[in-house]
Amino acid sequence: MYPGIPKKLHNNRKSSLAAGFRSVLGTLPWNTIRILAALILLAFIAWPSGASAQSRIKDVADFEGVRENLLVGYGLVVGLNGTGDDLGSAVFTRESLIGMLQRLGVNARDDDLDTDNVAAVMITANLPAFARQGTRIDINVSAIGDSSSLLGGTLLVTPLLAADGEVYAVAQGPIAVAGFSAAGNGQSVTRGVPTSGRIPNGAIIERELAFEINRLNTIKVSLHNPDLTTARRVASAINGLIGQAAARSTDPGTVSIKVPSRYKGNTVAMLTDIEQLRVQTDQSARVVIDERSGVIVMGENVRISTVAIAQGNLTIRITETPQVSQPNAFSNTGETEVVDRTTIEIDEQSDNRLAVLDSGISLQELVNGLNALGVGPRDMITIMQAIKSAGALQADIEVL
Repeated sequence: MYPGIPKKLHNNRKSSLAAGFRSVLGTLPWNTIRILAALILLAFIAWPSGASAQSRIKDVADFEGVRENLLVGYGLVVGLNGTGDDLGSAVFTRESLIGMLQRLGVNARDDDLDTDNVAAVMITANLPAFARQGTRIDINVSAIGDSSSLLGGTLLVTPLLAADGEVYAVAQGPIAVAGFSAAGNGQSVTRGVPTSGRIPNGAIIERELAFEINRLNTIKVSLHNPDLTTARRVASAINGLIGQAAARSTDPGTVSIKVPSRYKGNTVAMLTDIEQLRVQTDQSARVVIDERSGVIVMGENVRISTVAIAQGNLTIRITETPQVSQPNAFSNTGETEVVDRTTIEIDEQSDNRLAVLDSGISLQELVNGLNALGVGPRDMITIMQAIKSAGALQADIEVL
């Protein structure tokens, strides 16, 4: 019932509203009514709720063993249009080219090699988790010599090694370069980075990493951003799904799960169910500052105790405007001279005032208060560090 409206009048109003609604619907075609009902239902389904601020465990954590491995290799790129390494200065390119030709039955050591169509490169790739033999992966190619561009080049067969020194993939193929460079006698232009490129599906996996996830009795979940509260929430969500106390947080970044008996031999099914669970992540109050670019990022939990802030700089601007002084026309006396004219302006920014920020203000109020003082990003960095030194900033400052 609406406050202040008698019950009888309230019922009459409800009846009149319902009658009006029915009269409006009565004039509409049945198909239109069905479409309106469907739209209303979709609106209720898409209505934002408290779960919209939650994240899937899949997005905030990794499972033990389910990760990529780094691969690296050294090879040669051929077919360049005069943009390769100088064999006189790039000794490693020369020796690699001679060694490759000798393996192919060509004796080139006694000859004076002088080609600029070959470049030495480093190849990097990521070996996906549970990758099988014959699967293709993307690779990145980067020049290490004095080559000016890899455009149009082809990578020759190159083995890719992991940290254990074993070969896990072999790469070869034409390089796709996004950047380019052009030069003339008086000017040159470079767009992007022509000395690095990419070969989609350029490597074939030759060795697999043995890892049987279904045989594990204990699974560890590693959080991307370690936090005690988040780790406990993740463990609680997993226990609620499994129906027993199988998960526990061992530290701020790890949740240990003991595989239940009903998931023995089928750990993949358990992980599939767990990674779809949603949890409310938490984080400590932090201010991240990049002094090189002047970027400041503050979390929503940043709070300020009562503090007074004043900001101002003394600016002295000196302007030199030399003037030419010369005698009148047809004068036999006097000489033309340059006379210095100096203008000095002093700006003490006297219009800046002292501002008081109350205790417990939010991030938005802090930004509004500093903007009211006319503070730019560079000065704001200094102010934030000063507030932290004064003990009024209830957050950690991280300088990049």
